[in-house]
Amino acid sequence: MYAVIESCGKQYKVAQGDVVFFEKLDVEEGKKVTFDKVILVSNDGKVQVGNPYVKGIKVEGKVVSHGKAKKIIVFKMKAKKNERTKQGHRQPYTKVEITAIKTPTKKAEKAEKTEKVEA
Repeated sequence: MYAVIESCGKQYKVAQGDVVFFEKLDVEEGKKVTFDKVILVSNDGKVQVGNPYVKGIKVEGKVVSHGKAKKIIVFKMKAKKNERTKQGHRQPYTKVEITAIKTPTKKAEKAEKTEKVEA
């Protein structure tokens, strides 16, 4: 089972157990994060495509760490003008481990199991 989610203006293909690098999220390390903008879900060959998002499906993850990516060098030069600028940039990121892809059918199955246990 996998899903395509939208976060930080980008789309990511995720499955349970994946570790994904998102742009900086305002969530502390060790906390849970929920993505509800799910564009597509594939479960055993059954594909659900949203318009624009699939309703009732959420992707849960756990924030592992925050950090910065490798430095890139931005160098601009205008020929014959003796104009040069050099600048570095490190993009901040949040490392998230995907823990579950929750569908409404899973919630219904859990409810049925609890009813059977109570009876």
